[in-house]
Amino acid sequence: MRMAARDSRSDFVQADSVARDGGPAEAASFISGAVAELVQLSRRHRLDMLAHLLDMAQLEADDIVRRQLTGGKF
Repeated sequence: MRMAARDSRSDFVQADSVARDGGPAEAASFISGAVAELVQLSRRHRLDMLAHLLDMAQLEADDIVRRQLTGGKF
């Protein structure tokens, strides 16, 4: 099963939409939650490498949230 081709226009973030989407911390938090579900799905189907890579993406998203909330200080 192949996914539909992406509309190339959707790959670009419009400058005026950035202010209305909650900012980097909210985006990273949303991504972390979405990736967590994908990690579970990949583990359930024993897609170990994919689960590992998704784990790394989730850690990165969580780190971005942490840095945004602490002003870059840990």
